[in-house]
Amino acid sequence: MNTVTLSRSFRVVIPKAIREELQLSVGDKLRVLCHAGRVEFIPVRPIQQMRGFLRGMDTTVEREADRL
Repeated sequence: MNTVTLSRSFRVVIPKAIREELQLSVGDKLRVLCHAGRVEFIPVRPIQQMRGFLRGMDTTVEREADRL
């Protein structure tokens, strides 16, 4: 697990292992959310980059009889 320190100017450095895993680079945008007492950083990706990211996902869903 990686640990970061909040600086006086409230800045955080994302550890190199995380940057590499998420393929982050200088100038990338991150959405910041507060959820259940924690802070989450979510990379904002262009829609073109999202093409095919659900490939191979299981799409079978059990439906109620009245919803067919």
